Amino acid sequence: MLALAGEAFSANGFGGTTMDDLVRATGLGKQSLYNAFEGKHSLFLRALTSDTADAIAAVDEALGTDEGTPLSRIRAHLLKLAITYSAGNSKNVLFTKATVELGDRDEDVARSALHAYEDLRRIYRNCLAEAQTLGELGEDADLDGLASFFLALTRGMEVIGRAGIARAELTGIATTALDSIVAAPHSAEGSWNSKEASNQPSR
Repeated sequence: MLALAGEAFSANGFGGTTMDDLVRATGLGKQSLYNAFEGKHSLFLRALTSDTADAIAAVDEALGTDEGTPLSRIRAHLLKLAITYSAGNSKNVLFTKATVELGDRDEDVARSALHAYEDLRRIYRNCLAEAQTLGELGEDADLDGLASFFLALTRGMEVIGRAGIARAELTGIATTALDSIVAAPHSAEGSWNSKEASNQPSR
């Protein structure tokens, strides 16, 4: 039932979803929904928590496997997202939509989204740390910065995909982003060094 309610909220946003919409989506009566969840906002938060857990588990499954090298797993993950997020290919992810709609004025939504982003960043960082251990990234690589980069990249791909960006362009964004990391400036030891790059004076 939470998944059904989440689909309604994902399609219309919190403000655009009425209790009648939720009745139709879940098949429950309005009074039953109030009895179970005490109102629309409470149901929204429960659906958000469920959707967030599913989104985090999907990324963990994609990057936590032993198949392929860590960077090849990230590449496959990004290419899959390019397909998923391209126009008309899938439903909205509720926690991204909730963050955009309510993150600046609803503390519960902001807190939930922040926790989700921290979990996702941790998953990316773990995969990147494995890449570093295997020599795909140098010892000086800024794993925290790279993890945040991939988090921002994937959330951005979702948002612009919903705006109508085609699959080919999203695929180009994904491959260019990863290729730029692999081919980024190197330190004396030949490693990618975003900490060093971030300390360069601006021009």
